This record gives sequence, structure tokens and C-alpha cells, in this order.
Amino acid sequence: MEIPSINLGRGKLPDALDMPSIPLKQPTAEMPIFPPIVIPPQNLEAPAGVELEEAPSEEEESDTTTQTVQPTLRVPVVKIDLPLPSAEVVATATYAAVAAVATTTLATPLFNKIKKQIQKFLQKKVDKWKQQRQQNLKDSLKN
Repeated sequence: MEIPSINLGRGKLPDALDMPSIPLKQPTAEMPIFPPIVIPPQNLEAPAGVELEEAPSEEEESDTTTQTVQPTLRVPVVKIDLPLPSAEVVATATYAAVAAVATTTLATPLFNKIKKQIQKFLQKKVDKWKQQRQQNLKDSLKN
């Protein structure tokens, strides 16, 4: 048994569409330049012929610094002094935060209970008002 076949020939495909290309520039960016940070070695000593200033002893230091100085944090790269809060301020803020959280935690269940009771009371009033209104509508339709 022979299988019938049809010769369709070689068809010609259409030419591809001419798509214009969009010229895109390669992105560029300026690289940031940071000033180098010089970190002195641990064994740094003064050169010969240079007199060193003597640091005040601990006893002299305690006598001269009776005034409290606010501590600061020096950021070396940006060269900014950030003021740090004193220990008293941090302690006060901590106590206030703990008190606020404790009060909120303890008061929330109480307020939720009161809120539910008020909602039930108001819902009863609204339901009663709706029933009265429907009754009035029925009575007005009968007349």
C-alpha cells in the first residue's frame, strides 16, 4: 500500500523587517574620592629635639575639672562632633519608656472591656430605634 503525498514545493519566506536601532550611550559615573585617613602607629615617639608637653596628673585633672563636660562622639571621616546624651538623660528616657509601655500593656484590656460594653449599649439603642422606625412605617402604610 502506497501512502499518497503532495509536493508543495519550496516556498519563499518574506524578508525580515528593517528595525532601526536606538543608539544608547554607555552610562558613566564619577567615582567618589575620599581623603585618606592617617592612623599613627602605636609606637610613635617624638623626634629628637622636640620637647613634649607633660600631661596633667590625675590629681591635678580632678581639681581643675569640676564642671561636667557633655560627651561627644568624633566621626573621623566627616570631621563632625556628635553630642551624646548624659547618663542622667538616658536613665530618665529609659524610665519614661518603660513606664509608658507598662501603662499601655496594663490599660489596654480595661479599655477594651469598657469599649465592648459601650458598643453593646449603643447597638441596643440603634436596634430599638430601627424597630420603632419600621413600626412607624407599617402604621403609616395601613392608614
